[in-house]
Formats: sequence, C-alpha cells, structure tokens
Amino acid sequence: MKTEHMKSEQEYYVDIHCHCLPAVDDGPITMSESLSLCRALADDCITDVIATPHQLGRFSDCNEAAQIRDQVAALNEELESNGISLNVVPGGDVRLDERMCRLIEADKVLTLADGGKYVLLELPHEVFIDIETLLVELSSLDIRAIISHPERHPIIARRPRVLLKWLEQSAYLQVTSASLLGDFGTLAQKAAWHFLNLGWVSFVATDAHDLDGRSPCMKAAFGSICARLGGAMARLVCIENPLRVLEGRDVLSARSMSTRKWIYERVPSNS
Repeated sequence: MKTEHMKSEQEYYVDIHCHCLPAVDDGPITMSESLSLCRALADDCITDVIATPHQLGRFSDCNEAAQIRDQVAALNEELESNGISLNVVPGGDVRLDERMCRLIEADKVLTLADGGKYVLLELPHEVFIDIETLLVELSSLDIRAIISHPERHPIIARRPRVLLKWLEQSAYLQVTSASLLGDFGTLAQKAAWHFLNLGWVSFVATDAHDLDGRSPCMKAAFGSICARLGGAMARLVCIENPLRVLEGRDVLSARSMSTRKWIYERVPSNS
C-alpha cells in the first residue's frame, strides 16, 4: 500500500532511485544495514522509495524482476515489523544493453514502480554511447527512459549538448541529490546545476547506497534548489514528478520554469 501524503506535500518526497535492498548489489549487505538505510530515508522525509538494484551489466546473471519483487515484499514486511514508515516498490537501475527491450518484454528487467511506463537507464561511465536507437525501441513499447545521473558521466558533464537529441526524443534526466551539494566533485556539481538551470532535469533522487558515503540528502537538495531556482522548480523535480512516476502518470516539463534559454554548451567554469 502506498504511503499516504497526509501533511503538506512540499515536505515529503518520493525517491525514484535508491539501492536499499540487502545483498543484491553494491548497496546494503545485510537486512540490518538495509533497515538502517531505510530509517535514514524516512528521516529525510521520504515516504515512498523505488528500490532500484542494478540490473544487467555486471549483474546480468542476477537481480531478475521476480527476485526483486520478492525482496521488496520481504523488506516491506521488515519495515512494518520495525515501525519504519516507508513504502518500497520494485524497480531497477538498468545498465545500457541492446537486449533491454526484449528483457523487459520477457519480464526479466523491471520498469520503475513495476508500472511499465518508465525505465531508469544507467549509461557506462567509461565511454559515450549514443542511445537514440534504444530510445526509439523503448518508445515502441510505450516506455520512456529516465537517464540516471548524467552529471556524473565525465563526457556528458563536459559536453552536455550530446543530451539534446535524447531530450528531444522524450528522454528524461535524473540528477543525484548529493551531486547538487558537491559530494561527487566540482564537475558533477556544476553540471547538475547547469542542467537544472536549463530546465532539462525532471527528477532529483538520492541514489543512496549506505550511511557512509552514499546517504540520503533530499531535504538538503530541496532547500538548495528552493534557494537558487525557487520553490516551484524544487517541488516539481523533488516531489511532483517523482510522485507521477510512482503513480504511472505523465511527467511535467521543467523547461517553462528555466531561468535560461536552451544553450547547448560546455558546462560553464564558474557556474
């Protein structure tokens, strides 16, 4: 059952990218660690989280959809038993793979919130690969790609114009909350704010893995966006659009809220 947003919507978040399941990838190792992370998510005013363990890539032989669904159900039982107010739903952080569409159709790879409408797409960091063909294939299945943390991709961060045709083909961008705060370095931070300034970003998510170096920080990111770009933008990318993914609804564009024109340039050195 989805957690009810009983108080002011501005105060609560849906996290569409989080590695909170135990012993499936590079997130928590034990159920105890998973519960600690989930408690931190709840303390960060997150009510609902899409568990997105890595799929494909080096996890090609594990983390299939049925397994993830079972693990999500088990985690929700533990959360209820431990009095942690957080609702977890299935998803995947899916590595770029030419088999992706076939594996989605075969129910091996998960869409976000298991809703069949959005897939979280992770690009390889070492090289740049054009995903235009994949976006067309996904569109034929009525699925839209959400590109995870493009600001942390060194080539894209330096030359963001490569995102242009993907955005024009209805891909969406998700930046990491910690990137906005500088936790992934100066280049990622500048790129994340640059993308937000241009109105390219549709989602902010934690991509939380643990309580050491990859902990949740949605409240802090929300406050920073409010201060720099206004409350409307912050609510759109941190609250409204993530909730729309959870509920299987269409995403709203941030472009009309952008304070800058669409300029496809290098990330400015002093932004």
